[in-house]
Amino acid sequence: MSLIAIGYMAIVTMLALILLGIPIGWSMAIVGLLGEFYVTGPIAAASKLSLTLWENGTLFVFIALPLFLLMGQLAFRTGITDDLYDCVSKWFGHLPGGIAVSAVLSNAAYGAVTGSSIASVATLGPMVMPEFRKYRYDMSLATGTLASAGTLAVLVPPSTLLVIYGVWTETSISELFMAGIVPCVLLTVVYCATLAIWCALKPEMGPPGPSYSWPERFSSLKRLLPALAVITVVLGGIYGGIMTPSESAAVGVLGVLAIAIVMRRLRWKAVAESLRQTIQTSGMVFVIVVTGIMFTRFMVHTNVTADFVGMIADWNLNKTTLLLMMLVFYFILGTALDGLGMLILSLPFVMPLMATAGVDKVWFGIFLCVMMELAAVSPPVGITVAVMRSVAPDVPTHVIFRGCYPFLFLTILLTFALIAWPSLALWLPSVTR
Repeated sequence: MSLIAIGYMAIVTMLALILLGIPIGWSMAIVGLLGEFYVTGPIAAASKLSLTLWENGTLFVFIALPLFLLMGQLAFRTGITDDLYDCVSKWFGHLPGGIAVSAVLSNAAYGAVTGSSIASVATLGPMVMPEFRKYRYDMSLATGTLASAGTLAVLVPPSTLLVIYGVWTETSISELFMAGIVPCVLLTVVYCATLAIWCALKPEMGPPGPSYSWPERFSSLKRLLPALAVITVVLGGIYGGIMTPSESAAVGVLGVLAIAIVMRRLRWKAVAESLRQTIQTSGMVFVIVVTGIMFTRFMVHTNVTADFVGMIADWNLNKTTLLLMMLVFYFILGTALDGLGMLILSLPFVMPLMATAGVDKVWFGIFLCVMMELAAVSPPVGITVAVMRSVAPDVPTHVIFRGCYPFLFLTILLTFALIAWPSLALWLPSVTR
């Protein structure tokens, strides 16, 4: 049997294991390791596995992932991020659809602390849903807004998925963080403007929330200072060239701990739970990344990657058509996998194709994040929809998905804009190089 035939058989086997319910990381590990055993022998396969573990386990930049996760967990469990919504709602809650607008802005700001869409929805959902019910918001709009706004954390620094992409593709994490800012701000503004216009035309969908006096609004800014301080130090350190992403993440953890101590919110139980969640998530990601790299090397060894790239190249597609094809590909993939699964499963085949087409790696990282936003609210998986369903168990899943569709459409429009004007993502990194 030829190497290419073995490679394609390995892909089919891996997909079958995933469909059987085996986690994607272990599916790639089983297929990649057994494939290497068969092709090169047990000694060479064991050598490659140990080398892969050592190379990636000792990467300094990989330290940033658990530290950013820990920073977000500590901020969540010490109540620092709870003050974000209180402040934002006092300033924007009186607008048409103001509570929904406040939820979008709070999710974007919360993502800048946690870098996790799941954490954003899980935290702000229980906080905002009582307000939606109190002011009789349409439940489809309310839950769809929360589920969709949570995906903004995928783009806003310090996005954990951008860290994983940067480690995998050896792309500057600092540049990836900077590249995500403009698209995230643009999408946040478009979400908010759409909600305000929609609710102004149909007030029954989202009535204005409570109105606060100017002294109350300015007073709420004081509670926002701790979260802003953490965001400023972490991102300012990276963009100013003062710290690497790993160093800024460590400083961010110390900053959250210091703020929690000063505000008398630090409890040992919160620290212990934060550490437990961080270790659990980091371990899962490490397994997926390492097994994914191992599977990628096996695909290269069997020449499947080169064969796939050559087949697409024979179609003679221009760059725009190729990227539109990638949009359709990832949209379909997102109906079956979550964002991390999409990332790890597709990169071994897609990255060589993008390199051949001359697509910038930083730009493509942002494109992938937008694709993961689509996946997070696409039926039937929709990871943030699933989280929203657990927050509001009385709201049927199809009602939540219906509320996500307008945001899904807006995100697809952003994708078209990124393809038409790559500078939306590349301008900010270019001016800071």
